[in-house]
Parts: sequence; structure tokens; C-alpha cells
Amino acid sequence: MADETTATSAPGGHSSGGDRPSGGDRPSGGDRPDRGERRPPRPGGPGGPGGREGGRKYFRRKKVCKFCVEKIEAINYKDVRLLAQFVAESGKIVPRRLTGVCTPHQRRLSCAIKQARNIALLPFAGRAS
Repeated sequence: MADETTATSAPGGHSSGGDRPSGGDRPSGGDRPDRGERRPPRPGGPGGPGGREGGRKYFRRKKVCKFCVEKIEAINYKDVRLLAQFVAESGKIVPRRLTGVCTPHQRRLSCAIKQARNIALLPFAGRAS
């Protein structure tokens, strides 16, 4: 009676001993570092080879929004001198991280530049070389 309760096959008719290997043919993963380990630092310091030694050599001032400082509320698409400061020579709109303009003003600025382009106050592209 005890032999009937401990069957050698799993439910569904498959044997638990099967033809699958016990995981012995898999690589142990000893050649790769664990997730928690860090790689050794590169030679040449934090900047890599050819980088400057001793950290930063200059202080970068935080850029402030020109429109917020000068209290310019509306960005007019007809003010070509103002808009041209935010368009590169190639004709592209200069990104926020380079100009320092805040997000809401950058949105209004890009809309004004696009309006000025459509009525031919600003070029779509720069000079061909």
C-alpha cells in the first residue's frame, strides 16, 4: 500500500528523472562579474586617458533665462533681431541647455521662430556651402 502513494512519475505521466541534464553543462558564470561588483577604474583618472588631471579647471556659471531676467512677457514673431539670437547659422533652433532659456519661454520662442520662418522673416536653412 505504501508503494502506491509514492509513484515514480509526476502528474501528467512525465517522469521527474527525465532526459534533462541537471545543469552540469551550463557555464558557471565565473568569468563575468556579479551585479554588485564594480569594474576597476580606467587608467588616467576619472576622465579616462588624455583627460585633465586634478578635476575641473574652470567654473561654469548657471545660465539664466534672458526673458525672465528682462521681464519680456510676449515673444513677438516680428522681432527678428531677438529671434535670430536663438537660431544657429545652420538655421536650427538652439536648444535650451545651450541658451539657458527656461522651458515655457523656449516653447514660445520656438513657436515664434516657426511663425517667422513661415512668413520669410527668418530662413529655414543656413547658407549652402
